[in-house]
Amino acid sequence: MKLKWRHVEIEDTMQEKPKVNHLKETLLQTLIVLASMGAYSQALDTTTTTLGKKLGISQQTASRRLSELETNGWITKERTLKGQAIRISKEGVEVLQSTYAELRNLFEGELASINIEGVVFSGMRDGAYYVTREGYSKQFVEKLGFSPYPGTLNLKLRSSLDIQAKRILDAYPGITIEGFENGQRTFGPVKCFKTVINNKVEGAVLLIRRTHHSENVMEIISPVYLREKLGLKDGDRVTIKIKMNHK
Repeated sequence: MKLKWRHVEIEDTMQEKPKVNHLKETLLQTLIVLASMGAYSQALDTTTTTLGKKLGISQQTASRRLSELETNGWITKERTLKGQAIRISKEGVEVLQSTYAELRNLFEGELASINIEGVVFSGMRDGAYYVTREGYSKQFVEKLGFSPYPGTLNLKLRSSLDIQAKRILDAYPGITIEGFENGQRTFGPVKCFKTVINNKVEGAVLLIRRTHHSENVMEIISPVYLREKLGLKDGDRVTIKIKMNHK
């Protein structure tokens, strides 16, 4: 049978569904981000403004979330000259480990796809420059099977579940487009996943390590001009079905 976990569909090879983690979604999201910033292994010296930017929320909301995490016993806080030193407590580590174990149980089957929804917006229009670099374009043809239209479709993820789904991609092996040098500058590696946009057009999601975009943004390439092909404009909602098995 198939299991559906909001955006994730997998083939279930187990007899029973894993237990659902009822932790408050926003607190778990904040805990994961703190761990990614380094609070998992040592005290993290940061500010609520910095944390807010990472989460895409206001400084006041970030401060409130930290207070709630502390009340739950998942973090410890200590004021410093720069702001506050935050460290994930033993209880917080157990929460992360429990969540990881549940996700691992979900992924023991064959992970088929992840659906993510975003809103079209205009970026800095530098996608065409990078997509057409020879060091990238040759690998796109070889590894993705198509030569991309010179440009990317930018999507802004609005829901925290969509952002968490993107984090799954960050941790999941994809198709690697190797970085290179062209004698003038260095271009970093890019991880890709083949995808279908609005159930109509095939393309690929780009996960770029060095980017000016925040984590709630996804960039998509395709052999066609997606805005024209799908009649898209800024503000339109788009659903992408990301194929996890690229073999």
